Amino acid sequence: MMFAAGFGTRMQHLTKDRPKPLIEVAGKPLIDHALALAHAVGAGPIVANLHYKADQLEAHLHPRGVQTITEQPDILETGGGLRNALPLLGPDPVITMNTDAIWAGPNPLSLIMDAWQPDKMDALLVCVPRDQAVGHSGTGDFILSETGQMTRGPGAVFGGIQIIKTTALRSIADEKFSLNVVWNMMLAQKRLYGLTYPGRWCDVGHPGGIALAQDMLKAADV
Repeated sequence: MMFAAGFGTRMQHLTKDRPKPLIEVAGKPLIDHALALAHAVGAGPIVANLHYKADQLEAHLHPRGVQTITEQPDILETGGGLRNALPLLGPDPVITMNTDAIWAGPNPLSLIMDAWQPDKMDALLVCVPRDQAVGHSGTGDFILSETGQMTRGPGAVFGGIQIIKTTALRSIADEKFSLNVVWNMMLAQKRLYGLTYPGRWCDVGHPGGIALAQDMLKAADV
């Protein structure tokens, strides 16, 4: 599941005529970087949720074998958007990806699939140490124990990729809700886990992130 429904307001003028996932980094759209990771591990079916300038993304994604679901009249947020797409995704667990991040290092999807242990995990999140999160100025999202079990607090940054069981989505009454609601339920049951990413990562959430991501990729190629 690729999240691609946002307005990209932090991108300012760059999203006036296109959705954020079609902004180019290192010569190709952001969403194609995410697709390359998914294709490399043979993930499928691949579904993207759309809203802002959905027609452009449909035209770009359908020839690449991606199914799309447009959220109207409102964006459903991450939790509502994932639940809305479940008929296309099939049985859980589901891999979800943000489409505005660039990774330099091993394929995070391969790492998370290898580390997934459904007997003890309800979700496994790829987290990036702050000193490997290019351009990130926050304090982080989660603290990981030695076993990978997570608590909220200043520490690693959630990189926007996870494997998650979807059963809990059906218990939430709201139509629009964040996956944070589901994570809080998993935290209470001590079934939320994290994987520390060994490479570097850049969140391309603002115009300056484009140059940071391109410099990161150039350094990785040296």
